[in-house]
Amino acid sequence: MDYDVRDIKLADQGRSKIEWAEATMPVLRLIRKRFKRQQPLKGVRVTACLHVTTETANLAITLKAGGADVRLCASNPLSTQDDVAAALVQHEGIPTFAIKGEDNATYYRHIESAIAHRPHVTMDDGADVVSHLHSKRKELLRNVIGGTEETTTGVIRLRSMAEKKVLKFPVISVNDADTKHMFDNRYGTGQSTMDGIVRATNRLICGSVVVVIGYGWCGRGIAMRAKGMGADVIVTEIDPLKGLEAVMDGFRVMPMEQAAPVGDFFVTVTGNIHVIRGEHFAAMKDGAIVCNSGHFNVELDIPALEKLAAKRRIVRPGVEQFTLKKNDHRVSLLGEGRLVNLATAEGHPSSVMDMSFANQALSAEYIVKNYKQLEKMVYPVPPAIDKEIARLKLAGMGVAIDTLTAEQKKYLASWEMGT
Repeated sequence: MDYDVRDIKLADQGRSKIEWAEATMPVLRLIRKRFKRQQPLKGVRVTACLHVTTETANLAITLKAGGADVRLCASNPLSTQDDVAAALVQHEGIPTFAIKGEDNATYYRHIESAIAHRPHVTMDDGADVVSHLHSKRKELLRNVIGGTEETTTGVIRLRSMAEKKVLKFPVISVNDADTKHMFDNRYGTGQSTMDGIVRATNRLICGSVVVVIGYGWCGRGIAMRAKGMGADVIVTEIDPLKGLEAVMDGFRVMPMEQAAPVGDFFVTVTGNIHVIRGEHFAAMKDGAIVCNSGHFNVELDIPALEKLAAKRRIVRPGVEQFTLKKNDHRVSLLGEGRLVNLATAEGHPSSVMDMSFANQALSAEYIVKNYKQLEKMVYPVPPAIDKEIARLKLAGMGVAIDTLTAEQKKYLASWEMGT
């Protein structure tokens, strides 16, 4: 079998971790049981470019159970769990191309390997496979019936492609599902980002000033968790509504120019480029710690930081310290500026990824059943899928909710009873 992993001997260790994650993924487990029985993806070639973690492994296993021919590659050079990649190859027979710390050339070689089976369906976390197909391997586009996208950054890229009429197949934005962004982005990113910061630095969050750049769902989650750990949280924003929301949620809001000199920790979650620039690095206090939890490390102007530095050194695993020429202040960068929750920790807890990857699995099934009726644009996850995942998640947690009575349904449906 074609594959490229660090060490196939890690497979048994990885299998144990996959099983541990699966124990708190009841929704995906139920979907896998149905998929195995009904085979809705039989004969469908799926290329998945996702973070190769225990949770992703359970998604890949579910897709294969549904009959899919799955190939998996990493969507970030630092997010791969090498033992998990080995386990997928050795124990699940899923061709996997991912090595933690792989260089840029290897990263794109792995994408090439993952699309070598001429995919019918793509699964992206950052739209790299879609972009690669459209720019480098256009001859493979005729095979693709649709795709899914996991993250905000990827959705931004895909919507731009759709607006410019260059997108060649329909894509479902899993990121926009309520059961994804309201939970994965907020609670998953919130917890795992703070986990990554603490693991990398072993610094006390309580009493520190944490600057969160961006107050979308991910920023909300990080700010909430940092505050819960005792931090004084500052939010920077460009959207007046989100800025107002942050104020109402109890956070200080100010421009980055004002936040730079007072912050102890800085976390970017915007999906945009260079939201922390050279002038901001230059204004930071001695000992400032900077990281990114958005998909791409371009949120930080790392070349500008390198130019400002007189010297740089690795002081801890995943922590690079830059000493500035101007004033000898030390600014530390975590995880090379890549997703800190995956570069220095293990990513989102499996219980929250359960919903996100349930969306992926059911969206793939939806594409296979409905692609002939779909246009070449970005679609939301169908509301029926979103609600069904929420229902299954509550059931898996042992939580029951009320249902409308016949009288209540009639009242809500009638304008005559609206008094």
